Amino acid sequence: MQANVAPAGAQSWPKDSWYVACTSADVSDKPLARTICNERMVFFRGKDGAVCALEDFCPHRGAPLSLGFVKDGQLVCGYHGLVTDCHGKVASMPGQRVGGFPNTRHFPTIERYGFIWVWPGKADTANPAALHHLEWAESADWAYGGGYYHIACDYRLMVDNLMDLTHETYVHASSIGQKEIDEAPVKTRATDSEVVTSRFMDAVSAPPFWQMALRGAGLPEDAPVDRWQICRFTLPSHVMIEVGVALQGHGGYDAEDALKASAIVVDFITPETETSHHYFWGMARRFATQDEMLTDTIREGQRRIFAEDLDMLEQQQANLTRYPDRRLLKLNIDAGGVRSRMMIERAIAAEMSPV
Repeated sequence: MQANVAPAGAQSWPKDSWYVACTSADVSDKPLARTICNERMVFFRGKDGAVCALEDFCPHRGAPLSLGFVKDGQLVCGYHGLVTDCHGKVASMPGQRVGGFPNTRHFPTIERYGFIWVWPGKADTANPAALHHLEWAESADWAYGGGYYHIACDYRLMVDNLMDLTHETYVHASSIGQKEIDEAPVKTRATDSEVVTSRFMDAVSAPPFWQMALRGAGLPEDAPVDRWQICRFTLPSHVMIEVGVALQGHGGYDAEDALKASAIVVDFITPETETSHHYFWGMARRFATQDEMLTDTIREGQRRIFAEDLDMLEQQQANLTRYPDRRLLKLNIDAGGVRSRMMIERAIAAEMSPV
């Protein structure tokens, strides 16, 4: 069994890690406020166009810097006009000498794969090489479409949700769920770098979402298929799920591309507070990659599916908050989520241990 909440004062997430803060398009000519791992941040583009992240706190009177504006690649506080550069150094302030002003905390950022990544921990430990390589994000062999939800629940509940897809039969009965998901055995394995759960279903009918995908791939939607789900958790809180259907009897997961509709469900889960997170979702696919209408159709289908998850998870969080002393069951289907939480806890412990 597991407790509903962490002990008071306990750190709930690794901080020395790269998290998705927003998409590149979210940071344009205005500052963007976002809370990540309980750190209030403001994002803006500097003089060279690179994205900067500072603590959302003006050293003068404590106003949120995000309420200001960007001028010549510097952030101007909307309260008294204090100007801060990309590194948190005060550049000027009307009628004041600023040489002795303290710097505002700066958070390392990387812009890559269409996202802005931020390191909320110790700035001197930020390592660009630690950012995961995402092949689908820089290859013409893949097409991607996605979106964003703000969800009022502990980010680990979303990790649990994605590492055990048994819920699809019930939460997503009209789109991706089917009874064979319950019936197929689940395998879980863990390495030092990832936790993997997998489920394979042979000779099944494609549910509505996958019928649409088969049509998009130029394959018969009513043909029996072999279906797979392979969920991969990596630190700090990312889940990539290999999913797909192949015409029955042609190798399933290993079938030739022409005989299957396969994709990666992309899940970047960024903690906001102990009971809320930012959820960046999408699907990268290897079929009909030039079909933009199909990309839009899949995005809309995913949006509806994840809205169902959102409602369930927020209701779950409300119940756990209401009954903090209740203990939850751990079953064999929970192994992926449990092992993922163990990996998170080890990373937190490593950060907090004395050097």
